[in-house]
Amino acid sequence: PSTYDYRRAARDALHFSKLIDRFVQNLRRVAGFDVQYFATVEPQRRLAPHLHMATRGTGPRAELRQIAAATYHQVWWPPADTVVYDGANLPVWDEDATTYVDPRTGEVLPTWDEALDALDADPDAEPMHVVRFGPQVDAKGVLAGSADADRCVRYLAKYLTKDIAECHAVETDAQARHVERLVEALRFEPCSPRCANWLRYGIQPDNPKPGMVPGYCRSKAHRREHLGYAGRRVLVSRKWSGKTMADHKADRLTWVLNALGVRPGEEGQDHAAQQPPALASVASGNHAWELARPTDPDVPPREHRLLRAVGEALKRRAQLDAARQSGLSASSEGRAA
Repeated sequence: PSTYDYRRAARDALHFSKLIDRFVQNLRRVAGFDVQYFATVEPQRRLAPHLHMATRGTGPRAELRQIAAATYHQVWWPPADTVVYDGANLPVWDEDATTYVDPRTGEVLPTWDEALDALDADPDAEPMHVVRFGPQVDAKGVLAGSADADRCVRYLAKYLTKDIAECHAVETDAQARHVERLVEALRFEPCSPRCANWLRYGIQPDNPKPGMVPGYCRSKAHRREHLGYAGRRVLVSRKWSGKTMADHKADRLTWVLNALGVRPGEEGQDHAAQQPPALASVASGNHAWELARPTDPDVPPREHRLLRAVGEALKRRAQLDAARQSGLSASSEGRAA
């Protein structure tokens, strides 16, 4: 307990849902398509939330670990580390000014917008909190219809009817004290711009109302059964399409062809890129065709082949950008007309 940072643990839990959103966004950017997923959030033994996610398709596990390591979420809120008002010394609601004021001086507390403006004006400002994933990322491949697939489905589906606090039963006094300390830290941590706990740190919440008291925010994030995580327990991709990886590749090919103005089947079109990949070797009459090996004498050096591939990629990118720019110009002219 003396070395465990309960404030950081509370903030990690409060903003964990934003970290998940950022991870899915990064995953889709790297994959190049809308990755479909089914996920659940479960607390660890120390009650820190972690994610179980099943995604459709395949991908390098090392790449998945790199995405998780590079994913983070910054919370750009006013600092909430120094307690300004506590106990009986709490801000008072002024009916005439419809705002909270200092109980002794009557001075109006900074509004939420004013606090954000002060944060923007500070050149040395830092985010109130940065939440990241831990170093442990366990990625496994699961085949449909296998025993592992059934086990994973049962594991994910069981959280449809369970609260976060029910995942690990408290069995010892040390565990009970740990829960109490975390709940106490969550009690006074701001959970949103409208949280009443901002009054504790000398800032009016966004859209303040009379009767707000620090430590008594009604958000479910402060409740014991949620342990700081106010997001959805079960996360399902809203873009679940039922498409396979081959379907996604076909969609991307169709999009590129449409952007370039290429219509499959028209005369004069180069259909080489649309054909399936060639086999390693093909027998045709008295001749046998096979892919060239890197050690063959008529194969250019690897450096030349890499430069040629980069040049071809840049050429295709330039053609695609030109086609898209032409389409945007035509749309602008049509609207102007």
